[in-house]
Amino acid sequence: KFYDAVLGALGYNPGKIDEKGRCFYMNKSGVFAISKPIDGESACHGNGSTIGFEAKDAASADAWHAAGLANGGSPCEDAPGLRDGSLGKLYLAYLRDPSGNKICALHLMK
Repeated sequence: KFYDAVLGALGYNPGKIDEKGRCFYMNKSGVFAISKPIDGESACHGNGSTIGFEAKDAASADAWHAAGLANGGSPCEDAPGLRDGSLGKLYLAYLRDPSGNKICALHLMK
């Protein structure tokens, strides 16, 4: 539900679950998959890692953030907004998913 909502705000179709129970989200720029750990250990969030998703504009990043908050995500970092970075000006929105993973939507400003 959470990832269908946040990725839907960025134009992804709902996740497709395969015969092994893995859930895949695909678009022209890549694939995001969710599955139980292959090693049989408990799943955990990555401390020090962030998964980023491209947003076509700032409004899409804001919609992504709102969808996440409405579907069990929690805010982290600063509020969505413009940041200066080594790649130039970025519009960034950060969330923690319901499992505690840090994710972001980003738009490189031109």
